[in-house]
Amino acid sequence: MAAHVTHPKVDAFFRELTTWKEEFTAMRSLALDCGLTEELKWGWPCYTAQGKNIVLIHGFKEYCALLFFKGALLADPKQILVQQTENVQSTRQVRFTTVQDILAMENVLKEYIQSAIAVEQAGLKIERKHTDDFPIPEELQVKFAEIPELKDAFGNLTPGRQRAYLLYFAQPKQTKTRSARIDKYMDKILQGKGMND
Repeated sequence: MAAHVTHPKVDAFFRELTTWKEEFTAMRSLALDCGLTEELKWGWPCYTAQGKNIVLIHGFKEYCALLFFKGALLADPKQILVQQTENVQSTRQVRFTTVQDILAMENVLKEYIQSAIAVEQAGLKIERKHTDDFPIPEELQVKFAEIPELKDAFGNLTPGRQRAYLLYFAQPKQTKTRSARIDKYMDKILQGKGMND
């Protein structure tokens, strides 16, 4: 078997890693065993095939995970793929808390990675929800009626920015909290900015 080709930025990432080191190392070996190319994207080790993202390794407080970019398109016979939140459309995670979990599933994980490569090579796409599929919270509709410029400014935002706002505004159960969130971000919307701009 050919030697693994590692990326200098990912090597540096691993040198500085303080948590999940064994787990990340095991996942890295799996990805490289499958012939993927290693890169550092969004601050995490990412593995690609012909320039297309296949899997990403990332860590959280409670668990670490192997994230499949098009996990929603994968067959999941072992029922191991997790949808992070109900609003996540394409990615799926396989979560771990010990390196033993990863090693015990090594062959299964390699099969899933090979399936993910096949999905990418076949050019399969996720049918994403459009902004129109997301409900506009009643509190925002009221603001639009009161402040027509706000409605216009919102309409001029990119679809991604619109979705981010709609999801964030709709999350709270209480109308008071939803209204407070809308009030907080009105200036940004009027300036044509997204939540994180």
